[in-house]
Amino acid sequence: MTGFFDTMLARLDRLTETGTRRVAQTSGRRSFLAKAGTLILGGALAPMLPFDKSHATGSGGGSIAAGSDPLQCDYWRYCSLDGTLCTQCGGSLSMCPPGSEASTVSWVGTCRNPDDTKDYLISYNDCCGKTFCGNATFCNFNEGEKPGYRMALHNDINWCMANTSVGYHCTVAVLVGLAE
Repeated sequence: MTGFFDTMLARLDRLTETGTRRVAQTSGRRSFLAKAGTLILGGALAPMLPFDKSHATGSGGGSIAAGSDPLQCDYWRYCSLDGTLCTQCGGSLSMCPPGSEASTVSWVGTCRNPDDTKDYLISYNDCCGKTFCGNATFCNFNEGEKPGYRMALHNDINWCMANTSVGYHCTVAVLVGLAE
């Protein structure tokens, strides 16, 4: 049996060597370094891109959150929120607490206002620059969320990584406008 494995390993070794030599003959080190650098830089910049999560909550989003108290997780604007409430950390629905700054990138959800039954676009911005607001309620709504490799549909990301101060503090839910 070991003879079979030795033969297979020898074939794999020859194939690898042939492929490597072919690549080395058709491209230089600079070309390889340029492609590798592009791949690495592209991977580092991808988390800084804005993402639209409006389609993540499905039609008539906000079926989970329909409350009227912005200090509670069931408030209607929090239908796609994943984080602690800035309303409990010294901020408001749309303003970060003093000493923190809004993330330069965010995710967007579509939430239904129970008062007028219209769907609204909500921008969720992480507030960065202060330590985690541990005394606030943590809310996590994952309706329509996809795995982490589908970042546009994934809200478990520290969006503060695009800022100079990457420490996460809390999340605000800014009303953008009517969803169309």
